[in-house]
Amino acid sequence: EIHSELMRIWHTMLECMYIGCHSEGILPGGLNVRRRAFDMHQNLIGLSNYSDPQSWLEEIRKTEVKFRQILKWVSCFALAVNEVNASLGRVVTAPTNGSAGVIPAVLMYYLVIENHNAGEKEIKQFLMVAGEIGSIFKKGSTISAAMGGCQAEIGVSSSMAAAALCELMGGSPAQVLMAAEIAMEHHLGLTCDPIGGLVQIPCIERNTMGAIKAINAAELALETDSKNAKVPLDKVINTMWQTAKDMNSKYKETSEGGLAIAVNMADC
Repeated sequence: EIHSELMRIWHTMLECMYIGCHSEGILPGGLNVRRRAFDMHQNLIGLSNYSDPQSWLEEIRKTEVKFRQILKWVSCFALAVNEVNASLGRVVTAPTNGSAGVIPAVLMYYLVIENHNAGEKEIKQFLMVAGEIGSIFKKGSTISAAMGGCQAEIGVSSSMAAAALCELMGGSPAQVLMAAEIAMEHHLGLTCDPIGGLVQIPCIERNTMGAIKAINAAELALETDSKNAKVPLDKVINTMWQTAKDMNSKYKETSEGGLAIAVNMADC
């Protein structure tokens, strides 16, 4: 049962990325945000032939993998998910809808860039590690932007993805925790100030940043002796919670501060 549910989660994530990469136009809501995943994907995939999400994944494995292309692919996957979310499509809450693009983007990165032989075993392992890290944050702090700002959403999703990627790349348990800590450490204080109260600006782009930071955090952890770590995961979770409590309510999903008041709906 656990196996089937984990794979259902992954197939939903994959389908979501697939739909997002093949849908163009303007997102609803009044901000006139143009979907970007479609054009980015067209430029990256070229003339490849495929007919469903799985064959699409296989075709991506054949594409060029220079550094800039990798950045674009990861960003494209994250954009795709959150554009689907913004258009009322189906996403996997991971750990929230507004941060749903980070974990699928990083897992997809592993499957199409890092390990072409990866399959169900690696997918399940990734999701279980990510889920456990998310659970630790939920118990020790919060995963709600209304309580803690965007550090609680993109920060946590990036931490979850970093730990899971580190695990699949052969990291020790201590390095996995270090990857989670690094990712959150560099999201501390991140505010939630959506323009017009919509989960679009800056939310959609922010998922790309969270995904890239997750990959970076995993690589840093893999190259570090965990005995030299100065900040344990528990400490960064406590710090995040204290930061959340200190944060002005204007920056907790209320659209009463930050970009939400700097940019008006009329400007869009």
